[in-house]
Amino acid sequence: MSRRDRSEQLQAATYRIAEAAQAAEGLHDLLPSIHGIVGELMPARNFYIALHNEATNSISFPYFVDEVDAPPAPKSPGRGLTEYVLRTGKPLLATTEVHAELERRGEVELLGAPSLDWLGVPLVVGDKTMGVVVVQTYAEGVRFGEREQGILQFVSTQVAMAIERKRAFEQLRDSERRFRALIEHSTDVIALFTPEGLIRYGSPATTRVLGHALPEFAGRHVFEFVHPEDQAFVKEQLTEAVRRSGDPVAVHARVRHKDGSWRLLAGVLTNLQDTDMRGIVGNYRDITDRRRLEEQLRQSQRMEVVGRLAGGLAHDFNNILTAISAFTHLLLDDLPLQDPRRQNAEQIGKATDRAAVLTRQLLAYGRRQVLRPRVIDLNAVVAGTEKLLRPLIGEHIALATRLRPGLWAGRADPGQIEQVIINLAVNARDAMPQGGQLTIETANLRLDEAYASDHQPMSAGEYVMLAVSDTGSGMDKETQTHIFEPFFTTKPRGQGTGLGLATVYGIVKQSGGFIWVYSEPGHGTSFKCYLPRAAEAVEAPEPASAASAAPGSETILLAEDEEAVRKAVRQTLTRHGYRVLETAGGPAALALVKSHPGPIHLLLTDVVMPGMSGRELADRLTADRPELRVLFMSGYTDDAVVRHGMLEPGLAYLQKPFCPDVLAEKVREVLDAS
Repeated sequence: MSRRDRSEQLQAATYRIAEAAQAAEGLHDLLPSIHGIVGELMPARNFYIALHNEATNSISFPYFVDEVDAPPAPKSPGRGLTEYVLRTGKPLLATTEVHAELERRGEVELLGAPSLDWLGVPLVVGDKTMGVVVVQTYAEGVRFGEREQGILQFVSTQVAMAIERKRAFEQLRDSERRFRALIEHSTDVIALFTPEGLIRYGSPATTRVLGHALPEFAGRHVFEFVHPEDQAFVKEQLTEAVRRSGDPVAVHARVRHKDGSWRLLAGVLTNLQDTDMRGIVGNYRDITDRRRLEEQLRQSQRMEVVGRLAGGLAHDFNNILTAISAFTHLLLDDLPLQDPRRQNAEQIGKATDRAAVLTRQLLAYGRRQVLRPRVIDLNAVVAGTEKLLRPLIGEHIALATRLRPGLWAGRADPGQIEQVIINLAVNARDAMPQGGQLTIETANLRLDEAYASDHQPMSAGEYVMLAVSDTGSGMDKETQTHIFEPFFTTKPRGQGTGLGLATVYGIVKQSGGFIWVYSEPGHGTSFKCYLPRAAEAVEAPEPASAASAAPGSETILLAEDEEAVRKAVRQTLTRHGYRVLETAGGPAALALVKSHPGPIHLLLTDVVMPGMSGRELADRLTADRPELRVLFMSGYTDDAVVRHGMLEPGLAYLQKPFCPDVLAEKVREVLDAS
């Protein structure tokens, strides 16, 4: 073959390599084509290409064909012939003798099977050696010389350029693939639109967050979806994003879901004016649920503050009310039936009772009242309350009950659940001044995680449900956010304290349950109370107490730090025939017991006293006098009582405020208990 023919053949080979680079989808297609083209120019049965990765300083072998050695795995640079060419950047024809000399000088070491001739040419792009193209022979009939080296050098430039372009293309394609994966799997909504607000693109999260398929979204104006009240703000932020080219601008707005609801989105707008992809890119996150949880947290914190305030005041109020109630009843006992002063004393008693109810309502709202929970049949509680409701709601309202047969047992204080039903019924009555339908129903419910997630802070589980529904005026969303707050009322001044629903909320929450309201203006209201299911059997109702307590003659040790309460209790017990040893606290009580020669039958002590608690006093006295009976009393709330070890099975407890008859009955009950 003439030199001219050889030159034309080499030139044609470089064109074919360039064409192969254009046609190939990746290196896996390109490199076999290069091998075939080189094989037409020279012997290339054993052929491989090694590429160097600068970032990781590693050598890989994307194409390796050899009749002896298997393809090597990617590795760090060593002392092989391939690495030698990479280091020097020069072609190498390594015959057996040359290889031996390089080994002797420590330049290389033998890797793999020894070849007769090994020919490697660097693949150079610019001033960097990116790899090596290699042919080698193990057969005596096939040897390499300057001709083969020249051929390989001639095509190596085009090979290097083809590989570099294809690597760059693959990296770009991988980058685009990763970018698309990030966009398509992002939970945030990513949108591209013009400065005027015309939507050009919406990421797949648009469908997940807003329900709109992408064809429904693109091509429309952003203000078709933004809440009318938020459009002015969004327009301002769009203008600001255009002005601050490249700098993100914060934005938030209510955006219409395909189902008609509004979702609150928050994110940033960025003007891409200086890039190839011109327009405004918006990156948003759905914060509707987060805002709802934040509002629930703020509501819970407000309730906690009011609850603590109520709990702090409860002790003093209850002590004051106990003294007023006791002395009022003692006064009534002393006044003849015809005495005109009885009417005044009775009014004091009624006012005291109303004050006690108000205090209990505040404690119920703050979840700090002392409950006596037991396993109950909610159907029986509803049935027992029904006869109280009919005269309460009036004849203009129809009352219906739907009690589920086979209702699960629940755990709650039955008296408090009666209060829940009455308060909700009164609230429903006031919402139906022209008459309507009041429905009370019960049900067994299993709430799954999905339902609980949509009704925070509810948790999944089994519940007994009590629903009280009316056909009244209903409530808007704004009113619903306040209905459980204390003293909030939509009634005219003087027609309600605003504590009814707050009390309901507190009782349900303190019972370990949840309450949910469903209401629309003009379409009535439904309150649903969820009480945890109880595994135990329903407990028998507590027997009714006797009408009046029998007198006694036992000796009672009274420990009470509030003087007015102490005097009222002493007079009450003395009038019932008891002998009372009166002390103002624990240390004084211990000293009195040591000096008292006779028996002491009952310790009546306040739970929380300065210096020594009632529980500590009882423990110290019963250690020496195991026959001593103990009755605790307290004006403090549930938290304080629990902290002092109360509410345990077998402990007798009396909650302040109480009237003399209740005190006498409880004392007699404790003394007569076996």
